[in-house]
Parts: sequence; structure tokens; C-alpha cells
Amino acid sequence: MASPASLLPSIDAVASDDAPLAERLRPATLDEVIGQRQLLGEGKPLRAAFASGRPHSMILWGPPGTGKTTLARLMAHAFDAQFIAISAVLGGVKDIRDAVEQAQVAQGMGRRTIVFVDEVHRFNKAQQDAFLPHVESGLFTFIGATTENPSFEVNSALLSRATVHVLRPLDDGELAELLERGRALMGGSPLSEAARTRLIAYADGDARRLLNTYENIARMAGAVLEIDEAFLEQALGEQLRRYDKGGDQFYDSISALHKSVRGSDPDASLYWFVRMIDGGVDARYVARRLVRMASEDIGLADPRALRLTLDAAETYERLGSPEGELALAQAVVYLAVAPKSNAVYTAYKAVRAFVKSDGSRPVPMHLRNAPTALMKQLDHGKGYRYAHDEEGGFAAGERYLPDGVDQQFYAPVPRGLEIKIGEKLSQLRALNVAADEKKRRNS
Repeated sequence: MASPASLLPSIDAVASDDAPLAERLRPATLDEVIGQRQLLGEGKPLRAAFASGRPHSMILWGPPGTGKTTLARLMAHAFDAQFIAISAVLGGVKDIRDAVEQAQVAQGMGRRTIVFVDEVHRFNKAQQDAFLPHVESGLFTFIGATTENPSFEVNSALLSRATVHVLRPLDDGELAELLERGRALMGGSPLSEAARTRLIAYADGDARRLLNTYENIARMAGAVLEIDEAFLEQALGEQLRRYDKGGDQFYDSISALHKSVRGSDPDASLYWFVRMIDGGVDARYVARRLVRMASEDIGLADPRALRLTLDAAETYERLGSPEGELALAQAVVYLAVAPKSNAVYTAYKAVRAFVKSDGSRPVPMHLRNAPTALMKQLDHGKGYRYAHDEEGGFAAGERYLPDGVDQQFYAPVPRGLEIKIGEKLSQLRALNVAADEKKRRNS
């Protein structure tokens, strides 16, 4: 028999006024869903799945409040399937057995079953494996929801039998539309423009968080004609983010982190990193910025910095929050204390500017490819010197830039590994000068 916690009410059930606003606003049709156009737009994967008449097993991967449960319930409704929900946080093997028994009964009555597992990454390998034979036999359609990367958290066997659909956080426009729906349903007080902006930033793409927060604020507001920013701060207190991802503080905090790393101050770098995380910024965003810092501000002075930041980002994907944030903190400190060089960044910008302003110069004949006899007859590749055959593996005096281009774009700094790179380039350039002098004397 089913355990009480394993079943959710039909999507057709009318939510009472006592139900949370998010539940009362849960879409009853695909057209009512806000967001996820990349999956639900015309011709997109989930829209096509609903139209096909045949449900398929899937993993819905996305942050909280993006509609994973809603989409699973809509699919059960669309196919008139029995809907069984299991929480991987609270459930276990008994819930899986109960789901199998219910699916067998439904199958005997000619009805499909959809088994929805929320937070599927919380199930261990044995629990996840328990679904495999029933998914393969077609006893039920499996839908797993996860906030973690399924590549790391879902067994490969189960993953190979399910399509992964990636859900995105709702953008500000979508959240604004949802907020207005909730306000209209409640008949609640409207928000000032500033309060609406702060509340949407506070929700951070999470529809459930937005609706739950507005519901609580609206009830507190009572007959207040308009909920302004001051009321919002008073109502939410410590919950309201000090970090506004849509405003100047967001960009100022990022700037402070980046400049602290560039300035080789590990204490300040850690401080701004923690301020951002504490304020609610997505740690993945910080990870992307750290990768950028490794390229822009450390560069070849310490090439390990780039690899370390990529490893930190991957570690966060595996562990999530808060455990994975320690790896990002480690990367922050490493970048701060690493030798600094923007030589590659500067050279890259200089070359881009030069190419943009310069004409499309022809490739010198000796550098051209010559895969055919005709090209060889046209002197493509003629005179090219194979560096590996030269003394020291360097063809002294050989030119690789187009004719008429003599600029030196890359200038290593005297820090870290670029000290040795600079010494090496000086030696090679001296060999080039000597080879050019010798050529002039012999001509």
C-alpha cells in the first residue's frame, strides 16, 4: 500500500484558500507555465514530448523554484497517468516498493504511472538502481528532479535511460509576471517599483521563494495602500539580501573582489568572496569570475592558477553548497598570492585592435599549406624551414608574421614563470637578430 507521504493530490484538485500561494498558483496547463521557454516553446523538447502522446523518462535539473515538480505533475495530467511522488530526502526502499505495487495495480487497469523522485541525487546507488528494471520494463515512467549536476549525482545506468532537461532560473521579467499573478489572486497590496525590484532580486530566480515571501509580506501589510522598500526591509529583516544582484552593490562587490585579487591581498579577497556568497550570489557566477581572473591577472606568471580555478569550479558542481564553497575560497586565496601578469591579456587586446584596424594581409608563401601538387607548383610552402630539424629546435631568422608587420605584442613581466619566458624570448630574438645580420652580410 502507498505510504501517505508518497502521493501528491491530483493537479485537478482545487487548492483551498489556506493553501500556500505558490500551490494555489501552480499551473494547470503548459500555457500557464511561466519561464522555461527553451523547453516549452513551440518545437522545443518538452513541448514535443507532451504532444507526442508518449511520456519518456527524464531528469529535470535546475535550481529550486524553477518548476520541476510542476512539469512532472503536468505530464501525469496530460497522459492521464497515476502520479506517485517520492522525496529522496524522506523516503527509502519501502517507498520505492510501494510505488512499484501501485504501478502494477494501475497497469492491470490499463493506466500509466509516473513516478516522480524529488531530490533524486539524495538516493544512494542501490536505491537508484532499484528503479532500473521497472523503467526498462515500462512499468512506469521515471522523472527525477535534482538541483545537482546529474552527471555526478545520478547513476550512469539510470542516466542513460533518461533524458536530461535543464531548467533555468526565472528571469526578472518572468518573476515580475508571476508576482503580479500572485498579487491579483490574493488581492494584496501592490509594491512600489523599488520594492518590486528588491523583492525580485531577493527571489533570485526562485518562483516559490518569490510567492512565499510576497504572501507573508502582503498578509503583514494588511490594508497598506502600497508596499514600499522601507516596509519590505522591515518585514524581511535579516532575510533581505544585503547583496542586490540587480544594483550597483552587485557590481561594486565583484569589482572589490577582482581588485583585491589583483592587488595580492588574500584577506580582502576572502572578505569580498564571503560577502558575495553570504549575500546570496550564485557561487557558479563567482567561479566563472575566478577563471577570468586567472587568465586576465595571473596569466603565464603562474599557469597553474587557471587549472586550479577550473578544478574549484568542478568541485563546487560535485559538492554544492556549502561544502563546495571551500574549494572556491581556496582558489580565491591562491589567485591573490600568485604572481601577477596581464601580459597575455594586454597582448591579446593589442592584436585584436591591430587586426581590426589593419587589412587582411595575405599569408606568406612559405607558411601556406600545400596538400596538392598544384599548390606546390604555385610555391605554397616553398622555403619553409621545419623548426624541429634546426639546431635547438628553432629556425633562427624565420618569419611568421605577414610581410610588413614587425610589432611585438607580447611582453612578459618580470614575475613568476614569465621571468623564464622573458629570458627564453630574449635568447630567441637574439638568435633572430644574428641570423638577419648574417643574411645581410651574405647577400
